[in-house]
Amino acid sequence: MIVKRSPFGLSLSEPCSSTFGTEVKNGTTVRQAQGERWKAGVALLATTALSACAVGPDYVRPQSSVSVTAPFIGAGRPGVDATVDADPQWWRLYDDPVLNGLIADALAANTDLRVAVANLDKARAALRGARADRLPQTTIDASTTYNRVPSWQVLPGEPRQYWSVDTGIDVSYEVDLFGRVKRSIEAARGDAQATEADADAVRVAIVADTVRAYLDAIASAKQIAVAEQTVALLDRSVRVTSARVEAGRSEKLDLIRISALRDQRRAAVQPLEAERDAALFRLATLTGRTPRDLPAPAATATTLPQLGQPIPVGDGRALIARRPDVRAAERRLAADTARIGVATADLYPHIQLGGQIGTTSAGLSDVFGGGPLRWLTGPLISWNFPNIAATRAKIAGAKAQTQASLAGFDGAVLTALRETETALSAYAHEIERHQALTQARDEAQRAATVTEHRQREGTVDFLNVLDAERTLADTQADLAASDARLAFAQVDLFRALGGGWQQAPGKAIATR
Repeated sequence: MIVKRSPFGLSLSEPCSSTFGTEVKNGTTVRQAQGERWKAGVALLATTALSACAVGPDYVRPQSSVSVTAPFIGAGRPGVDATVDADPQWWRLYDDPVLNGLIADALAANTDLRVAVANLDKARAALRGARADRLPQTTIDASTTYNRVPSWQVLPGEPRQYWSVDTGIDVSYEVDLFGRVKRSIEAARGDAQATEADADAVRVAIVADTVRAYLDAIASAKQIAVAEQTVALLDRSVRVTSARVEAGRSEKLDLIRISALRDQRRAAVQPLEAERDAALFRLATLTGRTPRDLPAPAATATTLPQLGQPIPVGDGRALIARRPDVRAAERRLAADTARIGVATADLYPHIQLGGQIGTTSAGLSDVFGGGPLRWLTGPLISWNFPNIAATRAKIAGAKAQTQASLAGFDGAVLTALRETETALSAYAHEIERHQALTQARDEAQRAATVTEHRQREGTVDFLNVLDAERTLADTQADLAASDARLAFAQVDLFRALGGGWQQAPGKAIATR
């Protein structure tokens, strides 16, 4: 076997050199030379059938650099734990039974996931079809013919009209001398495994979208509650100010200003209600339901679930092994590498061993009787030589596709790292922002209380009260929005880590 180097660094195994081209020398006759060539061909056939050289490069998984497998840049930030690998069922960290039930429903009934599973079944069927090429192929033929002989051609004692029945069975087997069938199976297996990883990626997205829709609905409900509390507070301020205006202790302009602020906060409730409805409708679709069929506990939940521990994130090595999109890209690279061998095999002869047995009978009643039996057996060799330009073009195209798949794999790795680092950064900064907004809300609450007391004492005017209440309303709204952003940042980080597909049923694909 001759081992070469392909342009992309993988070993390219060429079949052993053939003896079919041996020259005739030293007075050897043509008949003797043909006999020697036939014996050499048979020997080559037997030897190669045992060794089964497979042309094309043998796939080797690309090695990741040290920086790819290193700890994350954001591993030391608040809210995460890099010493523990990501939890496959990360949504259970919220300890919310309603959420757990919604995830189970989504994994069982989501329509996008059903499409992905159907595509996986299709890819597995293609793999079974490729494996079937290892087996002998059989064909059964049967035909009937009605015959009518002119009267002047009829021999004495022979019928003038009769039926003739021709039946037979053909058996053929491709001798995979140069690995065409083997490489085809490798390509089909890679395609099936890539499709399986694509289905896993859909599971990751479905789980993350379901959790986000659930949190979005609850966060909107919480923001609605905060907005309604603010409106109630401003209603009280309107009543107090109205009484002061009637008593001559405040101006009419003060009442107009506080009323405008109340109406402004009230107008903010409707968009929040629309956002909550949209999140609930999205949640229903994700779980395979109509909006009307969404369970009541999911539609009426008002408390955001909290994580009781830092988010386990692991390191880059575990991320690359876990992310479905990276696995899909790697499996497509393996499949396209195998297709180089499929294309290269067309440079060499295709050899089939076959046989046929059949009979021809005169009449339906004599099909299994004494009709003449025919049979034949022998090898069949086909070889597109010397016109191999089209095959060379296919090989070049297969190599180019492999280069593209290699670039796609590298891009998937880089994207996985970028998304994870971005999510880690966003989560850490939102934690800090949430802490600052909590402190600002508490200070605004104290300032509003003190300002209201001082106004009653007559030491400050109404503009100070109005400004304090506006500041409190703004900080409360910002904190409620930050609660939602913090929850969404958690989901984005979990999505980037790529967990949530490991328990899917029926995932195993045979590797042989």
